[in-house]
Amino acid sequence: MGRENGRYKMINPKWAMAVISGLAMLLLIGPSAAQQDNQLIPQVREKSQASNPKHPARQKQVSKPAQNQAIKQDPANNTKMALATKAESARKPHRLILQVNSNEPAMMNLTLNNATNVAQYYRDLGEPVSIEVVTFGPGLHMLRDDTSPVKPRIEVLAMSHPEISFKACGNTQENMRKAENKDINLIPQATVVKSGVVRVMELQEQGWSYVKP
Repeated sequence: MGRENGRYKMINPKWAMAVISGLAMLLLIGPSAAQQDNQLIPQVREKSQASNPKHPARQKQVSKPAQNQAIKQDPANNTKMALATKAESARKPHRLILQVNSNEPAMMNLTLNNATNVAQYYRDLGEPVSIEVVTFGPGLHMLRDDTSPVKPRIEVLAMSHPEISFKACGNTQENMRKAENKDINLIPQATVVKSGVVRVMELQEQGWSYVKP
């Protein structure tokens, strides 16, 4: 209700209700918007801090991959690993089987050449090695005292390279004894095994390297 020319004028009820409704809406919206702003501010602050490289949380995320990459790229670390692997390999003895089943002098000499070269190679490196020459069949002549064409050479080799040993097949020795009707004597450097073939198999099963010259 207003006053005009000394008289009071009635206010339109609809207009008054509209004004009151508008004020009520402002009062309700105000606190809600403020709460939303208060909730958004920490989220924005957290995102900003997380994207900052200097922030501790960000540094923790970056530091672990960076450390792993540094380990991979560190030449000193790679060198240490290589030396450790080499040292571990050096501690394991090298083991070689050389098979002889032929009565050819050239084959026997080639076998002794291989044995000498391998033994000297690892001796120069300071690494242990075991070499076993296994003879059977016609190859037993290599270790026969009466027929060996390399007997003098084996005598010298046994003194200079004790890591080289010689095995003679017992089955072959017995077959030759029956065929020739006499005892088959072997050189002093030879050791008899029951079966030359089985000896080769068993050594291979134990991890020995195998070579037939």
